[in-house]
Amino acid sequence: MSKFWSDVVHKLTPYVPGEQPKLTNLVKLNTNENPYGPSPKVIEALKAEAADTLRLYPDPNSDVLKAAIASNFNLQPNQVFVGNGSDEVLAHVFQALLKHDKPLLFPDISYSFYPVYCGLYAIDYQTIPLASDFSIHLDDYKRPNGGIIFPNPNAPTGIPLALNEIECLLQENTESVVVVDEAYVDFGTESAVGLINQYPNLLVTHTLSKARSLAGLRVGYALGSVDLIEALIRVKDSFNSYPIDRFASAGAVAAMQDVAHFEQTCQKVIATREALVRDLTALGFEVLPSGANFIFAKHKTHDGAELTAKLREHNIIVRHFKSPARISNYLRITIGTDQQSKQLIDALTVVL
Repeated sequence: MSKFWSDVVHKLTPYVPGEQPKLTNLVKLNTNENPYGPSPKVIEALKAEAADTLRLYPDPNSDVLKAAIASNFNLQPNQVFVGNGSDEVLAHVFQALLKHDKPLLFPDISYSFYPVYCGLYAIDYQTIPLASDFSIHLDDYKRPNGGIIFPNPNAPTGIPLALNEIECLLQENTESVVVVDEAYVDFGTESAVGLINQYPNLLVTHTLSKARSLAGLRVGYALGSVDLIEALIRVKDSFNSYPIDRFASAGAVAAMQDVAHFEQTCQKVIATREALVRDLTALGFEVLPSGANFIFAKHKTHDGAELTAKLREHNIIVRHFKSPARISNYLRITIGTDQQSKQLIDALTVVL
């Protein structure tokens, strides 16, 4: 540790992203990337953007992108905030909307970036334990708070919440912001976006990394009331006026507009997921219900860390969480192609 560090740096425990190995012959099922490429229209848009205009700054307001997103959800552009991936969007959300005298509430097993943001921005928080079946019980959140955030479906469990449960929470929790982090919503979970115009304290965050296959482009966005979006813009413009570059904007617009490609890709992932669940169950795995592009599973008799290591010997990488202890036997498995699923099942058959 350096004597030159600010005090806050000494106290930080940074987020640890999933492994990005350099080897090319791996079946990579550890970071929830889409197994299918982006829309061909995205590639065309990126090629067109490689021009002399790169010498100019991009639009700091990302007006064209906001309009494309707003049109997709029947909202107004001033109800849209965009950022360099949903992680940056969430970082601004924590600073702009979730730092108050009362504690922020989120699940004890959830996206592990949440406590990192709290440490970075000195936000007081309380974690709410998941139920014994790993589901989120929103009744547990009906207590004094400075804000509420949870993913739907949850990560890393993949378990979705019903929309009526979220609306019940919004009806009772009117004095603080409720953030629904919908990074994986497009794989079979009902979105809360339709509730935005009824509940001014609801903010929904999305990413183009998963369902639209643009993890390498880094675009995320938030949808909410004009009041909430204005707070995010004030923070963004005090930090980085140009988070969305020309390539990211052009590619993201094309991705939002190609609805047919988006829907086809999601349906392929869902079909592969359901087939993989059946195959894993037949091998003795217990698989949690998933509304995401990944599943959370444990074997009835084999240790999770051991299975992870054995799969690596077969050139297959899955995600294993050592803590908390409640999930240490589980594997989080990204849904790949049908061929990758077959390779996984073949390897597990040998290992088991």
